[in-house]
Amino acid sequence: MLTSVDTDLIRVLADPLRLRIVTLLAKETLCTTHLVKETGARQTNLSNHLKVLREAGVVETEPCGRFTYYRLKPDVIASLAGQFADLAESARTAADNKRACP
Repeated sequence: MLTSVDTDLIRVLADPLRLRIVTLLAKETLCTTHLVKETGARQTNLSNHLKVLREAGVVETEPCGRFTYYRLKPDVIASLAGQFADLAESARTAADNKRACP
């Protein structure tokens, strides 16, 4: 049973704008222009966040003419959710374990 969580991925998703991007991409594949409109972020700021998400393996790109579309990789999110589920199960089974104080 896994009892730790991918802390690098949590750091990536901890940023509010990146989490907003992930939430939007969970609903549909979007290009940068759509993401700028939906988030209100500046294009350069958004591009930097998308780069972080891409390098972390959370999103993938699809070129389409002069636009780049972004798609969420659901397996990465599912893996992280599974890690949290394993952690919760470990906590449930260890609920009665109490280390004695010296």
